[in-house]
Amino acid sequence: MAYFSRYLDSSNLPKETRMSKAQMSVNNLQEQLLALNKIGIALTQENNLNQLLTLILNESRNFTGAEAGSLYVREGEQLRFAVSQNEVMEERKKAELKKLKKPLEVVPATFTGFYISLDKSSLAGYVGVTGKTLNIPDAYKIPTAKEYRFNRSFDEKNNYRTKSMLIVPMKDAHGKVVGVIQLINARKKKIIIPFDKHFENLVLSLASQAAIAIRNALLTQELKEAYLDTIFRLSVAAEYKDDDTAAHIHRMSRYSAILAEGLGLSKAEVESIQYASPMHDIGKLGVPDSILMKPGKLTPQEFKEMQNHTIFGAKILENAKADLLRVSEQIAFTHHEKWDGSGYPRGLKGESIPLSGRIVALADVFDALTSKRCYKPAFPLEQSLDIIKEGSGRHFDPKIVQAFLNNIEKFLAVKAQFSN
Repeated sequence: MAYFSRYLDSSNLPKETRMSKAQMSVNNLQEQLLALNKIGIALTQENNLNQLLTLILNESRNFTGAEAGSLYVREGEQLRFAVSQNEVMEERKKAELKKLKKPLEVVPATFTGFYISLDKSSLAGYVGVTGKTLNIPDAYKIPTAKEYRFNRSFDEKNNYRTKSMLIVPMKDAHGKVVGVIQLINARKKKIIIPFDKHFENLVLSLASQAAIAIRNALLTQELKEAYLDTIFRLSVAAEYKDDDTAAHIHRMSRYSAILAEGLGLSKAEVESIQYASPMHDIGKLGVPDSILMKPGKLTPQEFKEMQNHTIFGAKILENAKADLLRVSEQIAFTHHEKWDGSGYPRGLKGESIPLSGRIVALADVFDALTSKRCYKPAFPLEQSLDIIKEGSGRHFDPKIVQAFLNNIEKFLAVKAQFSN
């Protein structure tokens, strides 16, 4: 794993091909600087915060030959234990699963957890407060005169031995510590060795790049959350007269995501449908209250006016620049189309109906069937399932019905979480 920390042994090479130690050192440094540059480029291209944190820790470990490590992110006056990796623990788990003949895919690559105080008592806390780097040859032999202490509880609980440690602050452009990288047990071949001192400045450089990337990712995340919150609030506004509105929007969003995932769509496509689906009924803003709130059956003319909410919704969302709103427009316009062509507003049939509309169609009907509305009580689950099964190939895309049936437990968990 840690090719940066390996030093070539040229003693067995012919004399004419041997490199001097100085030349080897120069070549090694060049490799490290090139790798550092590549890592910096990779960091600037990742905006997902959780994936970014995992990438930072993984590259830091690769860079130094560490068998384990943790990354902490500063939140106020605390450090959040954001991500951790440990090859030894993962190998043990793999061996255990192999012995039990269970799939190895369930082995987690990372572990997440708790908060620690931003003070000098812990190693990460000390680095977070002081902004200083700690390079410790043996965590169990820290002099008692030091302000910081090593907590052995993880080692004792997991029969693990933490020895060498390199703990580095991640500082932003203003010198503020935004997080801490903690690397554990440098290895040369299979032997645990202290972290070479020359790694300190190199990891500090990586950490400074990481701090900028984290800050950018946080800003991106904040903007995204504000954007999605606005979409959610607009979706609620469209149906605010219904007491179950907020819960309905949450359920719809998650039902749609479950179906998208069950169909094997990419993570980006699943997320897009999840966050676009709440806008499916935004067009109800243009439908009279007398129709929306009518407790009984709608007249043909009233039903025609209700159908217009799909057209109103598409009009409200048309010509949007944001990809998410374009998907929302598509969903708003097509979620009442039916697989056999008998839906509205355009009578689309089969795969001519956009996949996002087909997905939300089933999610919307399931929620309507299993929820109390002003014009009907909630149907029992078995009856609701029968209605959806009967609609396969007529109302619904058969593949989506199958994805629904394969994931019914997930649907029920969402329903329980956001109950009426």
